[in-house]
Amino acid sequence: MTGTYLIVPEHVPQQAAFPAIDAHNHLWNAWERVPADVQVLDACGVAMSCDLTANLALRQVDGGYVYQSSPFENFRRATSAAPKRLYAFTTATFCTPRDQPLFTDPQAFVARTLETLREHVRQGARGLKILKELGLHYRDGDRNLVFADDERLAPIWEECARLGIPVLIHQSDPVGFFDPIAPANEHYDSLRKYPDWSFADARFPRKAELIRRRDRLVAAHPRTTFILPHVANYPEDLAYVSALLDRCPNVHIDFSARLDELGRQPYTARAFFLRHQERILFGTDMPATPEMYRCYFRFLETYDENFVPPDYDGTFSRHRWRICGIGLPRHVLAKIYYRNALRLMPGLRPAYRAACAALKPETEATEQE
Repeated sequence: MTGTYLIVPEHVPQQAAFPAIDAHNHLWNAWERVPADVQVLDACGVAMSCDLTANLALRQVDGGYVYQSSPFENFRRATSAAPKRLYAFTTATFCTPRDQPLFTDPQAFVARTLETLREHVRQGARGLKILKELGLHYRDGDRNLVFADDERLAPIWEECARLGIPVLIHQSDPVGFFDPIAPANEHYDSLRKYPDWSFADARFPRKAELIRRRDRLVAAHPRTTFILPHVANYPEDLAYVSALLDRCPNVHIDFSARLDELGRQPYTARAFFLRHQERILFGTDMPATPEMYRCYFRFLETYDENFVPPDYDGTFSRHRWRICGIGLPRHVLAKIYYRNALRLMPGLRPAYRAACAALKPETEATEQE
């Protein structure tokens, strides 16, 4: 059922209700893309965007991707092209190729990670990004999987608390990514296009174990601020995510690349956003295009029905279902678009004000609304 015959009004915001901070995106060291991306940010009223993986370069391959480490200093090449518009997280030493051990000597690895992290923070990194490879691919010298709650890594999370930076940790993926690639799987088309995203093979842990270990981690380090992306990687169960946020005040979420899951349950999603409005960050995790950003704005700001969300790669050529908007009030939109991010990363405030002024002079006072 495509909804072809349904006639509904369309209200597509051309710009965000407030100058937004896209707190979840990736540049992948593709500096040549920055001028075009900034043009999109300007057109859509996005003040700032975060490169979560500023010390990684990525290359698309058949059915997935491969990445390699890159000096964090290279991020200066991007920021020089767009002063005040980009900020960065670092993966520090959590950027080992999948086919190599994450470490053989855990104490040496932790020491090197702490040294790298401190240096990158001195250079301007605003947080630590942990890839989903932790728990799925990364192994130690004995070929054992290294999980997020591995006690050997505990000093790293405590150092983030000391440095005052958040940890954005991706654990698990959509439920269907752990089920067989078959027509009955809601993600069948995506997994056929990107078979590397499938974790149905028994060699991978189950989603429940990854989530359980991650929740154990955030509870064990209450002084550390954790950002759990993609609606804590469980938008299929908002009651669970809500309980996690209630239980762990050090946890925040973003809803990047999950409009499809949220928009098919708009009543529940709206109640969730209202209840946890102080704990949600705006993020997209998709290539910067006007169509993509405006779909996010439409979801957040309108009650439009039956529209197509972008797929995980930011395209609109295929979709599992259509979605509805949740029409959030302006005071909630302000928190989600920028205030929550500035509270977690107050060092961004000067750049944010400058970016707002560059977008349009009247937005300089936005923070005082």
